[in-house]
Amino acid sequence: MVLIIAANKHQREELSLKKVREGVELVYIEALDSSIDYSNADAVFILDRNITHSELLQIGDKIIFLNSVPETLSMLGLPKNVIRINGWRTFLKNEVWEIAAQDEQIVKDILSRIGWKYIFVDDDPGLISPRIISMIINEAYFALGDEVSSKKEIDIAMKLGTNYPYGPFEWCEQIGLKNIHSLLTILERNNSRYEIAPALVKELSFIL
Repeated sequence: MVLIIAANKHQREELSLKKVREGVELVYIEALDSSIDYSNADAVFILDRNITHSELLQIGDKIIFLNSVPETLSMLGLPKNVIRINGWRTFLKNEVWEIAAQDEQIVKDILSRIGWKYIFVDDDPGLISPRIISMIINEAYFALGDEVSSKKEIDIAMKLGTNYPYGPFEWCEQIGLKNIHSLLTILERNNSRYEIAPALVKELSFIL
């Protein structure tokens, strides 16, 4: 079984922590390229998310696992051979992946052969875990803006109080503030509880 994986350095490091069954070959590439032969691949993982529809068409009808956290399959108008996953940093190494798919049998056939665990979730913006983490990070920025405490102290309090692997600001640094803002922007359109913290917007303005 051959998997072609377009991934950056951090994504490769996380995937290296996940065991695969004997006979599964992971072929890493830095980016999709018209010169790549996909004919022998059983599936293609596009984790480093810079891809156009024309590049997707180059892959043909191969099964594609696409890192798309804010945008849903329906929003992107993707065909049934494309499966949506969370490729944000720190999540790929999770024991169980969240999967949104139009054809669940495709996922079962591929991931069971690889030996990776998964759960099916609705094709909603943010899936489940990224939506929750983004909301926690946003609330931390509200607290920071209200001068409740410093970033470092909020991180320490959350790790000690909730046993999270990272504090909200540490997690935000890993994921990327732009990614958090992109997801919250989509979520806020339909639900005011995702209103973006002014301190988050202010910090992002210094990055852009």
